[in-house]
Amino acid sequence: MKKINWKLAAAALALALILSAAAFVIWASDASPASEVALQALASDSLVNVDVQDDWVVFSPADNSQPKNGFVFYPGGKVDFRAYAPALRKIAAQGYLVAVVPVSLNLAFFDVNAATRVQSAYPEIENWFVGGHSLGGVAASLFAADNAFVQGVVFWASYPADDALKVKDISAVSIYGTNDGLATEEKLNDSRALLPDDAKFVAIEGGNHAQFGAYGFQEGDNEAFISAEEQWEQAADATVNFFVEITR
Repeated sequence: MKKINWKLAAAALALALILSAAAFVIWASDASPASEVALQALASDSLVNVDVQDDWVVFSPADNSQPKNGFVFYPGGKVDFRAYAPALRKIAAQGYLVAVVPVSLNLAFFDVNAATRVQSAYPEIENWFVGGHSLGGVAASLFAADNAFVQGVVFWASYPADDALKVKDISAVSIYGTNDGLATEEKLNDSRALLPDDAKFVAIEGGNHAQFGAYGFQEGDNEAFISAEEQWEQAADATVNFFVEITR
């Protein structure tokens, strides 16, 4: 019987693991870039102040009012977090502090606790909400289930991984596009069993998956029947309506 060279076998296994890890990092790092429209939305104007920091981007009302409600947003998988600036600034313009967080390897699963950093930096905020797009919504729901200070969860084309929100009775809203080819209405209907009985479901007629952000078309998605601007507007309004219902 041929003797096994265990050192050689161990070296081969280590090399295979290193190559697999390197391939994963390269794959995850290839994120959909924020469009020029999204990058332009990172500029302050008469309605919204934008503070671009290393750990997050914060949008707040430009009238120097002190928001009492804050919203931390997790980006979708392999999407530049800045791509959500056009929609998120529309929420801030209605009186909210909104932070979008970059996540490790562009996958929110690797940075579920990112909202903790934001919450700690703004102790004046009385009510906190978390949410996200696609994979980011899943991460937000995991964070909310483990942090009692979260008042509610906002899903954009997303749904939770388990029934933790239902068990803990954490308020939630599911906002989706009827032309979404990824987070389909069938999948969203199935998610109702994982959410509290009073969870809100808001359809954006003609909206698709990618137009919650501004990063171009996404493979597997359907064509939208409305403009990106209209989808951002409806997503922002539905999110604010949810905040108002919870905090009134």
